[in-house]
Amino acid sequence: MIPESFIQDLLARVDIVDVVGRYVQLRKGGANLLGLCPFHTEKSPSFTVSPTKQFYHCFGCGAHGSALHFLTEHTGASFPEAVQTLAASVGMTVPEEPRSPRQRAAARARQEESTRQRDVLQQAQAHYKAALNNTPAAVAYLKQRGLSGEIAARYGLGWASADRRGLAAVFSHYEDPALIESGLVIEAEDGRRHDRFRGRVMFPIHNARGQLIGFGGRLIERGEPKYLNSPETSLFSKGQELYGLHEARAGIRAEGCVLVVEGYMDVVALAQFGLANAVATLGTATTDTHLQKLCRASDRIVFSFDGDGAGRKAAWRALQACLSWVAEDVSMRFLFLPDGQDPDSYVRAYGVQALRACLDEALPLSRFMLEELAARHDLRDAEGRAACLHEARPLFAQMPEGGFRLQVEREFAQLIRLTPDELTRLLAQGAAPEGGAPAGHRPGPAIRSGGAGHPDADAPPPAQAGWPAPDEWRAEPPWLADAHPPEFAAPPMRGGFGRRAQARTVTPMARRLLRLLLGHPGLVDGLGDQQLELLAHHPHLQLVRELISLASATGGRHAGALLEAAEPDSDLAQAIQDLSTELLAQELPDPQAEWRDALRQIELQAVQQQCDRLIETGLHDEGQRRRYQDLSRRMARLKSSSG
Repeated sequence: MIPESFIQDLLARVDIVDVVGRYVQLRKGGANLLGLCPFHTEKSPSFTVSPTKQFYHCFGCGAHGSALHFLTEHTGASFPEAVQTLAASVGMTVPEEPRSPRQRAAARARQEESTRQRDVLQQAQAHYKAALNNTPAAVAYLKQRGLSGEIAARYGLGWASADRRGLAAVFSHYEDPALIESGLVIEAEDGRRHDRFRGRVMFPIHNARGQLIGFGGRLIERGEPKYLNSPETSLFSKGQELYGLHEARAGIRAEGCVLVVEGYMDVVALAQFGLANAVATLGTATTDTHLQKLCRASDRIVFSFDGDGAGRKAAWRALQACLSWVAEDVSMRFLFLPDGQDPDSYVRAYGVQALRACLDEALPLSRFMLEELAARHDLRDAEGRAACLHEARPLFAQMPEGGFRLQVEREFAQLIRLTPDELTRLLAQGAAPEGGAPAGHRPGPAIRSGGAGHPDADAPPPAQAGWPAPDEWRAEPPWLADAHPPEFAAPPMRGGFGRRAQARTVTPMARRLLRLLLGHPGLVDGLGDQQLELLAHHPHLQLVRELISLASATGGRHAGALLEAAEPDSDLAQAIQDLSTELLAQELPDPQAEWRDALRQIELQAVQQQCDRLIETGLHDEGQRRRYQDLSRRMARLKSSSG
């Protein structure tokens, strides 16, 4: 595991402008730099990089993050790989947490196994490609399917001969365990071995980084199975990979959408006709990992299925997988081609423009869902409408709260003759009791201790750098006793911290302090005991306290570093994300003065409230009158210093 301190040191040395600039053409735009977003298609630049805050943000699709996050999202690198890349660029060596000899040996063994598998896959790929050129029947088949040599070369197509041990010509040591581990060879119960792929056109499968991880093979003559994939290995898992995604990145940006089809041949054939934005699942149902990668690739996703019964069943399964990922800024559609047609045959019969027209008319997810539900039940009678509601309840439970779900609920309410309020009440009745999840709901990330609704939400933060330990907390200052500043709560940012159903309310003052700290984390270094106590006793500044603790504990000194250090999916991480656009425009001449003024306002509110409460009591005894006078003098000093 890479120490957090090293991550922060690395982000302090790396310039995000240099990192992003290797992949995106940037130009000066005031204090920031602008470019065309690499995460979605756009004609005018909305992708902004801040050299002072060290993070990027796209005003079009909402992509944001640090230099490390950019590498993982844009190149498909894992987090450790991104750290290694950045460290090498600034001459740093990545340390490792102390591990036992057994752990180090296990890590070396895993690395060596992966290297061996990649080596044998590459050797097999070279063999398959060479064999294709020497196999007229395979070449004729590809030409018959309308493929050119250029497309075959672009996708690395090859040929596996019908020989049982064809790879023995490549690997002199055919008994090498790596051949089985990589899925190229099968060993029977009697110990005899033979090639897994025989008599098939070979389609190499790459991961998002372009690394070869497995193969798919298609028979060109009658037989079963028509398609055959590599088995599950340490490099390849069909539930996590999409065929053609690496090759389709440029096409997805050009077309403005990603098209999900059923087979490798569809992907390659569409590329032949100029539609290079297609990807295919590898003989498995659509998974959460597939959808995560699709949503990263584009904000417009079209699933293509045959129009027959089997195709609609497959589409319904895909829709159910999509429900947890629906959002206002993502379009998911379903294309049903005529019976007997797939994208390959359709584009060859009618041309690419006809298929593009079909894509434009694909059914939105909401319409497909409602039409399918209506088709399954007789909505003319109460029993049918009740059964329809029963089937729909777990579908709605999977959808995140937000505008999209609200729109679909209203349309569904009309369908089953209910008012929106009645439907909302009935859906709530079907939810699990407190502490449980609704049926069919995909569990989201847990909210950390101290989150909204937690009994400790307003308690002092845990002992971290920058905060006294619980037993060292000073008594509450007299002028702050029982004070709860009457701030009006602002609406939760972005409708409640992204997809969270229960978000902490962020007051205008909390938002101001968060913005100041994110733009100038060095302010944490100058916090004194009185300021810490003031913030600690305020009931609406929990996120501010968390940000101070994070900056103190990690040493992060720009917004990108703090975003990287924040616990993923936490309220604080979401708050940093939601303030990104404001941070890009924030250039203060004297942030220290702004910070002092904000704290003065907090103290002034607290003192004013104490004075008001004392007046309400009537100031009957000498102690109350003396306290009121002390508070009045303090309030006068605060007003004078702020004037």
